[in-house]
Amino acid sequence: MKKVLSLLMILMLLVSFAGCTNQEKTAEVADKVVEATEEKATEEKSIFPLTIKDGIDREVTIEKQPERVLSLVPSMTETVFALGKEDMLVGRTDYCDYPEQAADIASIGKMTEPNIEKITELDPDVILASTLLKGDSLAKLEELGFTVLVLTAHDSIEGTYMMMEDAAMVLGAEAEVAELVEGMKATIADIEGRLEIVEKKSVYYVVGFGDYGDYTATGETFISQLIEIAGGDNVAKDATGWSYSIETLVEKDPQIMICSNKFGAKDGIKAANGYKELTAVKEERLFEIDNSKLDRQGPRLAEGLLELAKTIHPEVFE
Repeated sequence: MKKVLSLLMILMLLVSFAGCTNQEKTAEVADKVVEATEEKATEEKSIFPLTIKDGIDREVTIEKQPERVLSLVPSMTETVFALGKEDMLVGRTDYCDYPEQAADIASIGKMTEPNIEKITELDPDVILASTLLKGDSLAKLEELGFTVLVLTAHDSIEGTYMMMEDAAMVLGAEAEVAELVEGMKATIADIEGRLEIVEKKSVYYVVGFGDYGDYTATGETFISQLIEIAGGDNVAKDATGWSYSIETLVEKDPQIMICSNKFGAKDGIKAANGYKELTAVKEERLFEIDNSKLDRQGPRLAEGLLELAKTIHPEVFE
């Protein structure tokens, strides 16, 4: 009887051990299936190699997801940060001053003629550039084997969205850019809705003044478009280029004048010949604005447009 019981116990142990072994094998197989599935899903999701038609009509192919990105454009540097991909950024220009953390990134000098030797040291996978990059610099970078993607916003709000979306594809941040763009669209729609029935105010936007000439955002500029959206009537809308006549400005005598909040522009304008005689200056309707939000077509554009609208129509946004 004892022998029978012993045999039964041994048999039960063997069965139990076999069961454990099978469970382990099953778990191991399951893990491998999960890993294979995840790998396949990653492959299916990957958009690389990625070919983009850039701002100068070139088809640029990026073979694989970049890990090291260099920005030659302040708006692109801002976009990289806004999308939460700043860890990928290895280089920027001297003009990329926003956000403050950009100062921690190595600078390669100018947007137009960057330091090629410094770029080579940084060894980026992709360089995000603008149409301001000179042709010889672009050619040299490509000769060295760098992938350069020239992006432009085509002087429009929709173009700004598209430019950021192109950059986001390169950065692997499609979900982040969708959220960012939706937020910008909502802000701009709210501005347009609030200003739908307001009476426009005549506006002059100061770009330059004084001994070096008088300059403004004329009708063919993107800033002029923004002034109109913000409820302003650009007095220089019939002009082209950037140069403007102080005599014409005095004749137009706009209700509101707007200038940069940098380099002491406001105090300089108030003291400048011709400008100090304008009604807007005399009656303290010369307002400062952070012009980088408007000049750089990037993630802060809607914020800049809101600031512009509040400056022209404070009564609507109280």
